[in-house]
Amino acid sequence: MVSKNDDKQVSVLVDGLDHPEGLAWGLDGYLYAGGEAGQIYRIDIESKDIDQFACTDGFVLGIALDLSDNIYACDLVNKCVQKISPDGVVSKYSEGALNSPFITPNYAVFDALGNLYVSDSGDWDLDNGSIYKVNPKGETHIWDTRLKEFPNGLCLSPDSDYLYLAMSLNVPRISRIKIKDDGSAGEIEDVVELPGTVPDGLAFDIEGNLYIGCYRPDRIYKLDQLGQLDVLVEDYQGTLMASPTNLAFCGENSDRMFSANLGRWHITEYHVGLKGAPLHYPKLNG
Repeated sequence: MVSKNDDKQVSVLVDGLDHPEGLAWGLDGYLYAGGEAGQIYRIDIESKDIDQFACTDGFVLGIALDLSDNIYACDLVNKCVQKISPDGVVSKYSEGALNSPFITPNYAVFDALGNLYVSDSGDWDLDNGSIYKVNPKGETHIWDTRLKEFPNGLCLSPDSDYLYLAMSLNVPRISRIKIKDDGSAGEIEDVVELPGTVPDGLAFDIEGNLYIGCYRPDRIYKLDQLGQLDVLVEDYQGTLMASPTNLAFCGENSDRMFSANLGRWHITEYHVGLKGAPLHYPKLNG
């Protein structure tokens, strides 16, 4: 079923979720994920207990967390970033910039200063995507409009100098934008092209290897520090892996990598033998 996996362990962590796409690790020791009807799940990765403690009444895509375990969830149906408190209270954090509302808010990632970068994928195959930046007060502006071809998953480089983007279309690839000293968007570089795929989720390990989850086909790539691209794991049957979208390193030591599976109902675990690069969990007001 799973090929190119002779020395890797791949297994189902939990089942019974509603077509999860977004997932992220919380500092409270739980894995968080969303569902296609707006469900927000809190998952104990040891006991494998699942607690659906909130609902946005939308479709949850990418998620990020702050220092206080608030969740910031891209909501496809409501076209906003929702803030979900640890006790399940849902409120709108951002609907986009003034006169430029979100079309398809897809993924969110925090920097060390509490700025939230949000990919707006735009409309499928219309090349009208953009990247928004939400400051710690919730004020939002369009940060960059040059990468328009359905920008999807985001992650910061381990040194936070670059924002990496999974560009799902025209041409499928991984690109990166330099974050200038003043916080503005700098030069753009295409890192690797991925023809015949739909790249979606991104995550770095502590050694600087980049993992790329693909909505199509059912595959995860590993791009090493020298630019060598290899298939980490793939599933030609699409069962153990089924449209693996967002990726997250989790656990007390950040040494367990998971993917959501938009095509099914479970979270998959991959034992890659390395820890994830540290993420930012800012302290925000409110």
